[in-house]
Amino acid sequence: MRLAAVRMVVAVFFAVLPFASSQAVDKQFHDAPDSAKAMKNPFEGQPAAADAGKTIYARNCLACHGKTGQGTGNVPSLVDGKLKGVTSGEVFWFVTKGDTDNGMPAWAFLPDEKRWQVVSYVESLAAGKAAPAASSAPAAIASASTLNDPPPRPPFIDFRYESPGTTHKITVNDLPEPYATASAENGPELVARPENAWPVAPAGFKVELYAAGLDNPRWLRTAPNGDIFLAESEPGRIRVFRGVTSDGKSEQMQVYAEGLRRPYGIAFYPPGPNPQWVYIGNTNEVIRFPYHNGDMKASGPSEHIADLPSGGGHWTRAVEFSQDGKKMFVAVGSASNVDDTDTHPAEKDRADILACDPANCVLNVYAYGIRNAGGGIAVNPQTGELWCSVNERDALGDNLVPDYITHVEEGGFYGWPWWYMGARQDPRHKGKHPELKDKVIVPDVLLQPHNASLELTFYGADKFPAEYKGDIFASEHGSWNKAVRVGYEVIRVPLHHTGHATGEYQDFLTGFVLPDGQVWGRPVGITVAPDGSLLVSDDGSNSIWRVSYGGK
Repeated sequence: MRLAAVRMVVAVFFAVLPFASSQAVDKQFHDAPDSAKAMKNPFEGQPAAADAGKTIYARNCLACHGKTGQGTGNVPSLVDGKLKGVTSGEVFWFVTKGDTDNGMPAWAFLPDEKRWQVVSYVESLAAGKAAPAASSAPAAIASASTLNDPPPRPPFIDFRYESPGTTHKITVNDLPEPYATASAENGPELVARPENAWPVAPAGFKVELYAAGLDNPRWLRTAPNGDIFLAESEPGRIRVFRGVTSDGKSEQMQVYAEGLRRPYGIAFYPPGPNPQWVYIGNTNEVIRFPYHNGDMKASGPSEHIADLPSGGGHWTRAVEFSQDGKKMFVAVGSASNVDDTDTHPAEKDRADILACDPANCVLNVYAYGIRNAGGGIAVNPQTGELWCSVNERDALGDNLVPDYITHVEEGGFYGWPWWYMGARQDPRHKGKHPELKDKVIVPDVLLQPHNASLELTFYGADKFPAEYKGDIFASEHGSWNKAVRVGYEVIRVPLHHTGHATGEYQDFLTGFVLPDGQVWGRPVGITVAPDGSLLVSDDGSNSIWRVSYGGK
């Protein structure tokens, strides 16, 4: 088997494993038989076995899951308690058997010894007994054959053809059939930003480094008084930035709260100029802190508002309020790639946008079949509509299924896991739920498949050219599973001063991938600063970038 194929198998195994592990508390691990539970790791307690597994991990899995197994984007963490309660024998059995529904091939073709070694290393890593793996292969550099591939067939592109100001439009008629191409594994191992590398914006715009030296900077939110709140998810911290210097950097910075559990979404309540609370979407719950304009440190302890489903993949939880303050929205991504929600209890209240009355929060489903909008939801200030940014499913080919940005209809069904982009059935669920075929809503804007679209914001300031007023800007974190990288940029979705999209989007901020395919930056959060500039968090270089306009 070719090395690339083996890498794909390994990466898919680890992508599925945490989800499966999360079910171990309330049911057997992937229905593993008792004989699997009884199996003993012949290398248990042997550091040499974990070391051998570490080498396999470094060569094949590190690019997607990171040196510490923390995961990124759609790739779930291997640590954070995901293997608690699961025996080595169950994991070994699952590796051997595979899970075709989630794109996990059987590993039976690998020698038993290597399967046990990988299990040994991952369990040691999860228990904090193993050192992080160091790269032993140039996984960040796409192969020469990949970079020299012919141009992709329009309207599909890759990073080689992203350019600020270039417009793209994908329609449902452009979509290939499932499995028209093989699914790829091409995750980036991030490299340090070279001195001559800098984000590139359209002519007339200026890009400056607003903040650096951060730790996993994710969601950004502008407070009503103009302060900038940032979630540093992995260390469990919220920071606040204030002001801007003459060279585009923040004037002040302070830690607002810490000790949180993978915080992501941030929203102020009630809407308007004088909020009393700041709400935080932890991976397992919604909490809030008392807040008054100008607070740079929490003035009191957090208050629990609602439990959220957690575990498995898609850990981010976006939070937003309706303009009238009568609804709180929380986006929760799926725990898997394609698991049938009828048969997998772990998918309950996932792949949904939930909503409640903030005065008495009992979360219910607002819209469903949305695989992962946990990266970004926002209310359009012009129309009052809720919009979302969605990571769609994988393993159907290089150009399926498109990620998307769309307004959200209450009670609307967007397809996952049985259908996609209208009446197109996922072949892995052939024949299921025919009654839903004509209910699938086609999203407003189809993006490049595997873009990993995250936070979005509406540009309501007047410092950019007039045609930008009211448009959407969204961060595209970048692919880990496309033959040639795509995403790693900020895009603009024109709304034509109407509040509605017509299907096209534009590249806006690019340059995070080097010409040889190495990646140094990955946009995540995005917000409009009080001075009308755009701030973009980047968890690749652990920075915040500031984009302002100085042209005519």
